[in-house]
Amino acid sequence: MSTAVQRGRPGRLGLSRELLRALLMTAVMLAIAGLAQLGRPIHKLADQRARVQLEEIVPRNFGDWRELKIGGVVLPDPATLANLARLYTQTLGRAYVNSQGVVVMLSIAYGDDQRAAMAVHYPEVCYPAQGFEVRSNRLDSINTAQGALPVRRLETALSGQRYEPVSYWVTIGDRVSLGGLERRLIELEYGLQRVVPDGLLFRVSTINRDSAQAFRDQDRFVADLMAHLPPASRAWLAPQTSQQQAATTAARSTVP
Repeated sequence: MSTAVQRGRPGRLGLSRELLRALLMTAVMLAIAGLAQLGRPIHKLADQRARVQLEEIVPRNFGDWRELKIGGVVLPDPATLANLARLYTQTLGRAYVNSQGVVVMLSIAYGDDQRAAMAVHYPEVCYPAQGFEVRSNRLDSINTAQGALPVRRLETALSGQRYEPVSYWVTIGDRVSLGGLERRLIELEYGLQRVVPDGLLFRVSTINRDSAQAFRDQDRFVADLMAHLPPASRAWLAPQTSQQQAATTAARSTVP
């Protein structure tokens, strides 16, 4: 057989990588659907946790950052925030400013039930629904004194006039999910345990056409916030890397 033919073969099973991934996604989705019928979750993870109030655990002032209370400041996605307030247990939306005049918008949504109808809305879906164009979407991390936080970065624009870079992460139970197959696998894992996980979306954004600078400002904001939170509150908002999941689970079982 010629070299050209050998290079064109998809693999030992005759399946391309893309097809294998699609089949795996289908299998996971079918497994989740089967669990919904055969092994319905019998308790909520949130019922085993200490209750917290986002308004209380997220400081209004910390380090070089102060809450911005000026009329006319527009927080990201007002319609989305209103929808989250209707669907989720708690939401928090604030704007902060530092001594250099950098403004960072913070949005947090917490839900005690992460089944399909109540699942966290991922920003790459919410922003286009509000008329934004998502120009880039990539994985990254934010370095903090407590560890690296995996995040997803979006570059969004509204009508070519409002440029709003976004950094976010989502937690499902004690696990960080940035969407896609990872989210489905986490749901499957909790489903096998017959547990309904809770979930949290932590999102920061800035209005800045210079995305690189915007992401640096967001990183500084997140790192400063994490440094000023007690361990239990920090664990609620930002589970650390996989090596620190056990410590995170223990911290989240205590009252912040």
